[in-house]
Amino acid sequence: MLNESVYSDVGPTYMYHDETSAIVAEPLEEVFAHMDDHARLTSHMSESSWVMGAGSMQVELDAARGQKIGSWIRLSGKILGVTLAVEEIVTERTPPRRKVWETTGVPRLLVIGRYRMGFEIAPREAGSHLTVFIDYALPQGTLTRWLGYFLGGYYARWCTQRMVGDVVSQFTSNL
Repeated sequence: MLNESVYSDVGPTYMYHDETSAIVAEPLEEVFAHMDDHARLTSHMSESSWVMGAGSMQVELDAARGQKIGSWIRLSGKILGVTLAVEEIVTERTPPRRKVWETTGVPRLLVIGRYRMGFEIAPREAGSHLTVFIDYALPQGTLTRWLGYFLGGYYARWCTQRMVGDVVSQFTSNL
């Protein structure tokens, strides 16, 4: 079962926060291995959907595949005809419990700006408790800041819910 997302003020660097949690009926090592694969983790952005403005993003990984501190991930694509791009770097990685990555430079995104995203996994009797979170700022441009003010929370919630939902579905379909 998915928990409700949280949208609140978290400080000057990242003004907004959202998270989604669920119990996954697998040990934390297996959940971490699944979440540590950025190609799989970002699959919801690789699919064309109305949330993605009928567009999609492609993921590019370094040789470490986003699985080491300092490893980089690039996402790029077109959404609503606008070219978007963001580069991320892995800043924390503590298998099998936690991983965090952050944007570098100024992302070219429509409804959120710089962000820090990650997940935490805790053991539970029935498997693992997974929480995916994002701390973010609004974009810098006038139009994108306005869009972010109205749509940033919705987009952040969609991302965290999709990532958690994809994991829950993956392990449920393996039963």
